[in-house]
Amino acid sequence: MADPNGFLKHQRAEAKKRPVDERLGDWAEVYEAISPAERNEQVRTQATRCMDCGIPFCHSGTAGCPLGNLIPEWNDLVRRGDWAAASDRLHATNNFPEFTGKLCPAPCEAGCVLSISPMSGGPVTIKRVEQTIADQSWEAGYVQPQVSAVSSGQRVAVVGSGPAGLAAAQQLTRAGHEVTVFERDDRLGGLLRYGIPEFKMEKKVLDRRLAQLRKEGTKFVTGCEVGVDLTVDELNERFDAVVLAVGALRGRDDRVTPGRELAGVHLAMEHLVPANKFVEGDGPPEVDAAGKHVVIIGGGDTGADSYGTATRQGALSVTQLDQYPIPPSTRDDDRSPWPTWPYILRTYPAHEESGERKFAVAVKRFVGDENGNVRAVELQQVKVTKDPATGRREVVPTSDEVEVLPADLVLLAIGFEGVEHMSLLDGLGLSLTQRGTLSCGADWQTSAPGVFVCGDAHRGASLVVWAIAEGRSVANAVDAYLTGASDLPAPVHPTALPLAVV
Repeated sequence: MADPNGFLKHQRAEAKKRPVDERLGDWAEVYEAISPAERNEQVRTQATRCMDCGIPFCHSGTAGCPLGNLIPEWNDLVRRGDWAAASDRLHATNNFPEFTGKLCPAPCEAGCVLSISPMSGGPVTIKRVEQTIADQSWEAGYVQPQVSAVSSGQRVAVVGSGPAGLAAAQQLTRAGHEVTVFERDDRLGGLLRYGIPEFKMEKKVLDRRLAQLRKEGTKFVTGCEVGVDLTVDELNERFDAVVLAVGALRGRDDRVTPGRELAGVHLAMEHLVPANKFVEGDGPPEVDAAGKHVVIIGGGDTGADSYGTATRQGALSVTQLDQYPIPPSTRDDDRSPWPTWPYILRTYPAHEESGERKFAVAVKRFVGDENGNVRAVELQQVKVTKDPATGRREVVPTSDEVEVLPADLVLLAIGFEGVEHMSLLDGLGLSLTQRGTLSCGADWQTSAPGVFVCGDAHRGASLVVWAIAEGRSVANAVDAYLTGASDLPAPVHPTALPLAVV
C-alpha cells in the first residue's frame, strides 16, 4: 500500500523551467530537459506523497478527473518503480495522457485530499506524475498499436480531429469499426495543432500519437469540409454512423466598444493560428506582434497563450487585461470550498517572462490614427455586477479617470460563443442551442438519426480532459448503436457537469 506519511517526508516540487532568456529565444517547451533517470527518480518521490486516501476525490467525475483516472493506483506503481504497470493503468482510462499531462489544468489536484489544508504542503503533483508516466511509456516502448482482431463491417465518420474526435476514433477503431476522421484544416489535431502554442506542447507529441492511430487502422482525410467538399448525402451513403466533434470555435467578439473596427484589433485565434502555422514552417504570420505594443483582453488560457506567443514574436510590450479584481492567492473556503475548483490567482509560465497584467479594468474605447489603425486603448477601473434575477452580468465603471495604453495590436481573448455556423449542420437539419452547442439524448445521439456529438461541440469550450472523456463515452454509444451492445468504457454521461468549473 501507499506510504501514509509520504507527504510528511517530501515537499511538493514542480518540474524546473528553463531560464526566461533561453525560452524566449525559441518555441520549445518551457520545462528544463533532464535525463530520464533523474526525472523518474524525482517523480517517484512526488508519487510517494500520495497516501491512497479512503475516498480519492482526485478521480471523482464531479470534483476531480472526468476520465476517472485511477490516480492512487498509478501513483503507487510509480512509487514502487513499476512503470510498465503504471502505463497500463493510466492508458486504461486515458487515450492521450501526454496531452492531458501537458495541457490539463489538473482539477484532480484541486480535489486531492492534501489540498484541504495548507499544512499538508499542497496536493500531490498528479499532473507531473501523469506526464512522466506518458513520457516513460513512449521511451520504453510500452505504447504500441492495438489492432482489432475482428471487423464489424460498419463504417463511422468522425468530423473533427481535436482530442474528442481522436479519442472517439481510436476507441471505435479498436472495437473493430472502419473509422475515417475528416479535418477541414491542412493538418490534423484541431486546437491541439493550431490553438495550443508549441511552447506548451510540441507538435511532435501530437504527431507521435497520430502515427499510432494510423497503424491501428484509423483513416484520416485533411482539407475536407464535410457538408461542402463531402456532401451530407455522400456522408449518409458512405457511413453507418457519424460523430460530430467539430469544436466550439466561434470566438466571442466585442461588438459594442467604440473603435472595434480599427485595423489591428483581432480575435485571439486570428493571432494564434498563423503563429502556430509559422512554427510548422508555413511562412510569416499575417498577425504578428513583432515590434508592437500588444494589449490582450481576457484573463484565461487563450489570453495567456497569446501572451507567450507575442513575447516570442518580439513584442515591444505585452499587457493583459482582466475585468475582474485580482483573485486571492489561496483558496477561499466560503467561495470555493474543497474539493471544488478554487478561485485563486493563476500564473502561467508566460506571465513570468515579460509584460504585465491589469485587473478590474475594461477598455472604454480603441483609439486609432488617421489611417484607421489602432494606436492606443483607453482604460477605466470597473467592477462586474450580476443581476440576481436574470444572472446577466454588467461591467460598471468605478472611476471617471481614464488610463491610455499604447496599442498597435489588440487581441480579444474573451471566450467562445459555441459551434460555428456550417453547411453540415444545415444539411443534417441540426440547430444550435441558446448556448451555441449541439444537444443530444442520453445516448449522445442528436436529433439526426445515427449522428452523435461530443466534446466542445456538445458542452461548449472546455478542458482537454473533458473532450477525451466525452470522446470515449460517445464511442461506447456509437458501438452500441451499431452492434446492439458495447464493452467500451463510458466515463461521463451527456448531462454530466463538473463542480470544478474553469
